[in-house]
Amino acid sequence: MKKNPSCPGNPFASDSSRREFLHVGLLAGLGLTLPEFLKMEALGAQKTYASKEGVAKSVIQIFLPGGLAQQESFDPKPYAPSEYRGPFGSIPTVLKGERFGEHMKEMAKVADLMTVIRSMSHGEAAHERGTHNMFTGYRPSPALQFPSMGSVVSHEFGPKNNLPPYVCVPNVPNEFANSGYLSSAYGPFGLGADPARGNFKVRDLNLPKDVDEQRFNRRKSMLSTVDDHFRSLENSDALDSMDSFYQHAYKLISSQKAREAFDLSKEPEKLKLMYGKTQAGQRMLLARRLAEAGVRFISLTAGGWDHHDNIKTGIQKQLPSVDKAVAALLKDLNQRGMLDNTLVLLTSEFGRTPKINKTNGRDHWPRVFSVMMAGGGVQKGVIYGKSNALAAEPEENKVGVQDFAKTVYHQMGINADKELMAPGGRPIEIVDGGEVIKDILL
Repeated sequence: MKKNPSCPGNPFASDSSRREFLHVGLLAGLGLTLPEFLKMEALGAQKTYASKEGVAKSVIQIFLPGGLAQQESFDPKPYAPSEYRGPFGSIPTVLKGERFGEHMKEMAKVADLMTVIRSMSHGEAAHERGTHNMFTGYRPSPALQFPSMGSVVSHEFGPKNNLPPYVCVPNVPNEFANSGYLSSAYGPFGLGADPARGNFKVRDLNLPKDVDEQRFNRRKSMLSTVDDHFRSLENSDALDSMDSFYQHAYKLISSQKAREAFDLSKEPEKLKLMYGKTQAGQRMLLARRLAEAGVRFISLTAGGWDHHDNIKTGIQKQLPSVDKAVAALLKDLNQRGMLDNTLVLLTSEFGRTPKINKTNGRDHWPRVFSVMMAGGGVQKGVIYGKSNALAAEPEENKVGVQDFAKTVYHQMGINADKELMAPGGRPIEIVDGGEVIKDILL
């Protein structure tokens, strides 16, 4: 059986001859998705994880790809000249003296549930490099692929409640959301479908119509026979653990509770409307549902924010639905008593230029931008850091990507100074440098 040299220790990196015996309509996709991340559960039985669960039991990472303008969102400059202020006004929040952009009416009402960092900064003005920073806490390197925060969480804690520890909604959004130098077993589970669609169903989790439970169980028995056959042909340690990986895969598929975690039809119509029947709304509602079921790290994207041209129209079209959905998520988590142990992140790869350009847009600007954190042991009703009068540079409490990542890991109970092993046995710190932002924590 041909092995994939890029991942010699992964029994699921072999070609499809073995998996063909398992094909019941759903396991065709599982061969490279579900069993890979479930591999870590079998490994977990032999490993004592150094990390212990922290205040945040789950993270919901909301990423706005393209670069959300700080001036039109969390850091308006109402007294700046018009060419810097932009096309919109600002509105008061529930926090005395603090204002958001005028299209953030709902988040302004729940600003007392969040911390806004207005002094986020890094030096990468290209989309790919900025995205790498925000997903990994590292600057890109030509020599090494760094793991995403979700993959590190997956590595440190493993699965819970028969659910994948790291889920991307609807799909893995970029190459930097993956497992990097860690095994692909710690990579994300992409849903393969968008919850905003009316016929939303997660791939791999449902038996096809022509496969009943009896037939499904026969295939499980067939797997045992096939395992014995391959084991007699190949004396491979990797194959010895293959049974357990597939058994966990079958356990997830056959578990009603696990499947229901992905089932938005269980949510009342009133709640769906509160989030909004939009891309952003339904993705965030599903994220809350997954966090509630035990998924440790949920990453989702919403919209596109690369507004080089006509930023007025771009913001008008996209920000209201995101504003509504994020506010609904925070209120919903708070009402369910989940906000204290669920860390919500709202980030982008960078901000936008201080001055409106000739095509009425803003260009890439990593020197200062805003991010939001809520729940998971983060203080409520805090504005941390400050940009200067034109939103061009940090003026107070500059925050780097290492500080941000280290704070997220700290809240989850992960010591970011811990070293993981890269290829060749090279030890690499989870985060190299930076400090936990203690001033924003409870």
